Amino acid sequence: MNKIKIMSENLANKIAAGEVVEKCASIVKELVENSIDAGATEITVALLDGGLKSIKVTDNGSGMTKEDAELSFARHATSKLLNENDLFFINTLGFRGEALPSIASISEVVMQTGQGSVGTLIHLKGGKVIEESASDARTGTEITVTNLFYNTPARLKYLKSEPAELSYSVSFLERLALSKPDIKFTLTNNEKVLLKTSGSGNLLKAIHEIFGLAISSRMLKVECANDDYEVSGYICKPEILKSNRNYMITIVNGRIVKNNDLNRAINDAYYTYKPDIKYPVVVLNIETDPTLIDVNIHPTKQDIKLSKIGELANLLINSIKDVLYQNLLIPSAVRNTPYAPSKEKEEIITNIVEETTPDKESTYPDNQTTFDFAIAEDSNDAPVVINEEMKNLKLYPVGLALGTYIIAQNETGVFLIDQHAAQERINYERYLKRLKEKDVAKISPLFPITIELSSSDFITIKDHLQDLANIGFDIEEFGVNTLTVKAHPTWLKEGYEEESIRHIFDIVANSSKKFDPVKFNEHIAITLACKMSIKANMHISMEAMEEILDELCATDNPYNCPHGRPTIIKFSIYDLERMFKRVMN
Repeated sequence: MNKIKIMSENLANKIAAGEVVEKCASIVKELVENSIDAGATEITVALLDGGLKSIKVTDNGSGMTKEDAELSFARHATSKLLNENDLFFINTLGFRGEALPSIASISEVVMQTGQGSVGTLIHLKGGKVIEESASDARTGTEITVTNLFYNTPARLKYLKSEPAELSYSVSFLERLALSKPDIKFTLTNNEKVLLKTSGSGNLLKAIHEIFGLAISSRMLKVECANDDYEVSGYICKPEILKSNRNYMITIVNGRIVKNNDLNRAINDAYYTYKPDIKYPVVVLNIETDPTLIDVNIHPTKQDIKLSKIGELANLLINSIKDVLYQNLLIPSAVRNTPYAPSKEKEEIITNIVEETTPDKESTYPDNQTTFDFAIAEDSNDAPVVINEEMKNLKLYPVGLALGTYIIAQNETGVFLIDQHAAQERINYERYLKRLKEKDVAKISPLFPITIELSSSDFITIKDHLQDLANIGFDIEEFGVNTLTVKAHPTWLKEGYEEESIRHIFDIVANSSKKFDPVKFNEHIAITLACKMSIKANMHISMEAMEEILDELCATDNPYNCPHGRPTIIKFSIYDLERMFKRVMN
């Protein structure tokens, strides 16, 4: 008797469903993406009990004829690929023809579809058609999925709670709405509206509708391109960082993707603008020739392969850094408190269609909202405030608060400056500049500096003596597990030479096996800048404060310390007058 047999179509569909359908959100994803591919401009997702009881997706897309509706539940039946060459020119979200048969094989599905005349109703359970009839005339498709995993109990028991399953669906639809701002999305759970977008085609407005005013008013526009890629979208100011990567949204040719290389490039662009444990809010659209990407490497199509990823990463890093550098990033102390508009204003905000820039001297129209003002204030159509303005800024010290924060003022307002973070930024840029110099100035101490190490550290540092020589150190062995420093670069802080050298040796000893000179120099600059800067609760003179302020304004990035913490916070004159009720608007 033959051992190898061809499995039944129903069994094959159940196996395929294990890859395509993991949770309720997987069904939402597949059905909504089909609606988008059908040209829908309005899509409604109605869930019952987070999708555990029922999932209904309704669209106004092109709909299907009776014959197409019947064939749509056949495995590998698709309207999006005709031959294998089309795999290199994929412009649709779906293309494998697996979603509908996979969903139908492990649930009960009712589909109503039509193209304007008499519609078609098809009812399936476990992949088998139990009813097929004419339905009401309609343009578009409505699919209802119930009894999920009823015939695969092993998968059913792994479904999570209603709140967990609901959160997956909401999170997916939020991202999809940002990738398709020209489509009107509505998501309800137990008839309660959880998500609603206007479909205006305005990405910044979509960001506002999804994330709210606190984030949308702090976004910066990005536009850049090279020979292969075009990038557009918005990145956040460093003052609204998040604790996970869920807000880093990358969209390639209209498809939401999770690509480690892209996330790493975006995160690297914020280097020294944020702490390592925080992540930015980013919505970036990347357009490229379909032949340069492969979307057929993951069952859910969430990850893709990109050609020339190095060039794309450099484009993202340089462009994001430029935008951050060109915008004045001093956070306002007042705006750090999230604005909570009234219920009436929230209703008005959702109906905004046009972004307007009000005349500052005019009376604001009654129908204008805080969102209008935030967009106008942060609009990239306005002249960009570049770092040169910060370098021309003059701050006058007034005093020291709590032994840590310099109080300064000028004609625009009052500033609080963290003295440690400010000097850390100054020292960091000074050290980094000296580390990049090709001709290193050295000094030989009167008595060579001798440092004893553990056996493991001695072996590691001995292996990197040439790297240390490149930045200005003359080091020789001196007995067992001991090194003697005959000369060192002149940029080491006077009086702290041995302490600085020990910090540098620690960096070398803790470096990874793949030694990167650029990161090594960065790490040295950051470490020495932190260790050699004045600390909190150290009282300094007015002259020292003035020197710190002048040097801070002359740095390339005066807004953050090298660890990403803010160095300076501003209270504008208007903020102060509003806080003290001198102005009431």
